[in-house]
Amino acid sequence: MLLQIQDGTLTLGGHSILSHFHFEIKGTEKIALTGRNGSGKTSLLRLLASELTLDRDDHSPASTLITSRRLTIGLLHQHPFSDLSLTVEEEVLSSCPCPDPWDTDRFAWEQQYDRLFTGFGLKKEDKQKPLSHFSGGEQTKIALICLLLQKPDILLLDEPTNHLDMQTVEWLETCLRSYPNAVVLVSHDRFFLDQVADTVYEISNRRLTRYSGNYTAFRVQKRKQLIQQQKAYKSQQEEIKRLEDLIERFKHKPKKASFARSRKKILERMSLIEKPEEDDVRLFTGEITPLVRSSKWVLEAKHLQIGYADTLLELSLRIRRGQKIGIIGSNGAGKSTFLKTIAGLIPPKKGTLNLGPSVQIAYFDQQSAMLQSDQTVAEHFHNLFPALTEKEVRSTLGAYLFPGKDAQKKVENLSGGEKSRLVLAELLQSRPNLLLLDEPTNHMDIPARETLESAFRAYQGTLLFVSHDRYFIQQVAESLLIFDEHSVLYYPFGYTHYVEHCQKNNDYSNHAARIQAEEQALISGLKNVPKAERHQLKEIPTEQAYHEWQLSLALSPLEQIQKDLEHFQVSRDLLQEWEDTAHREAIAAQEQALLEDYTRYCLLWYDQWLELHTD
Repeated sequence: MLLQIQDGTLTLGGHSILSHFHFEIKGTEKIALTGRNGSGKTSLLRLLASELTLDRDDHSPASTLITSRRLTIGLLHQHPFSDLSLTVEEEVLSSCPCPDPWDTDRFAWEQQYDRLFTGFGLKKEDKQKPLSHFSGGEQTKIALICLLLQKPDILLLDEPTNHLDMQTVEWLETCLRSYPNAVVLVSHDRFFLDQVADTVYEISNRRLTRYSGNYTAFRVQKRKQLIQQQKAYKSQQEEIKRLEDLIERFKHKPKKASFARSRKKILERMSLIEKPEEDDVRLFTGEITPLVRSSKWVLEAKHLQIGYADTLLELSLRIRRGQKIGIIGSNGAGKSTFLKTIAGLIPPKKGTLNLGPSVQIAYFDQQSAMLQSDQTVAEHFHNLFPALTEKEVRSTLGAYLFPGKDAQKKVENLSGGEKSRLVLAELLQSRPNLLLLDEPTNHMDIPARETLESAFRAYQGTLLFVSHDRYFIQQVAESLLIFDEHSVLYYPFGYTHYVEHCQKNNDYSNHAARIQAEEQALISGLKNVPKAERHQLKEIPTEQAYHEWQLSLALSPLEQIQKDLEHFQVSRDLLQEWEDTAHREAIAAQEQALLEDYTRYCLLWYDQWLELHTD
């Protein structure tokens, strides 16, 4: 046990931040702090860094902070440097534990310094520049380098991924996973938390609750606990009403007075279950079905060149009805330009772009969310959908986190994230069959993002979206388009498979780990031909048939596991009705094992595909 807080209370500026809480850090734990904005996450970090102290409480003498030994603690500050005239080299070397430049330990330290410096995207020549020449984000990177070199026993990080690009964040994830000491961090990047954290503390209602596992595991556990608490609360309230009815019915009857008194005593001795707080996230349990069913092939592009004055890239692909494709890649690669070209906002430079029959497009970008209206949210929404009743309007808005009073806010007074959420609610309510989304979750908090993730998973149309939120991509995208170096490459699985495959090959820029979109168009066209007719196609050589046979061998176990998974997913939906905890845990464990097998066989199939199709 490195550090432990027992029955602690923290007050700041006369306001209670945390009340009678317990907190502990064990060994080399990587702990994530989560909670609403203003719940006290940063204050807890400052408490651990000894910038704040626990309240003294005469009624609770046990309130204390205990450490196993003298600890070194490092906190990443938002304004880390006091003297900006120093060069990077001078600032970093001031904390070097080996002053002798000829010491072997000093050589190893400088090697690590170089790795960290270039890993954060800085150039070696930048070491000689004064700190004042760097932006705020670059100064934060340098401060983090200093902390990682010092290797404190407890490393405290408050939003360390701010100002970092995706590649640098991925590098930092690897760095923190291998960090030899404990880490406590606050971040809104849920994928980052999934990759780094093995323990989560949630701050809610001035209390701390500990969960084992990463962020996704925390959300699953919390959801289960909330459902259980809601059931227990509802059951107890029904029992209380039953007892109160009995007491009221028999208290004035002499022969039943003793019975009424005994029920009253039972009621008085009952330990009341607190009413559970509503989860900020709203989950869509049904389907969001387009009003008009599109054709099987929604979009087909042949040698399509996109760009403004100059051509950015050329691509060929076909998109099938119902696909949910995440578009990723570096800034300026043409992701947004591609969506705008499909939406008809930018003409193609060259080539053909054809939409299938009955395709109805809805397009969203940050400009779409610049609403200006003196109407309330409810009035604005009702004007767009006059066929809805007042009750339906409020119910729909509530599903998108505009309940009660929030529906009465003026549209012009909404934040940028709230306006985006309102526009997305309008698009989903209009139920098009092709959604094009450019950074749909920018400026949104975590509950809003998870609500929209649920909505997009429930959406049954075709979805193409650009996003830098890796967790959002992971939750929604079933396949990926990767824009890179004037080319577009197609990856047939989700983001989790993509990351695992890249880690396996130890190279995120390895183009052999992806499938070119033009090749995927040819494959899709082949799959569209009925098997009974394939022998008539002279274009398919014997070698192609042999390749298909090899792939079918790899696909067979994958299809069987998919059937088993469907069976267990049905069983999972029934778990809440079962009272036997052992049965629930056993089914959940089997389902997890199947998911792992499914991932493994997907990657095996994909490796087989690469072997057959890569020159």
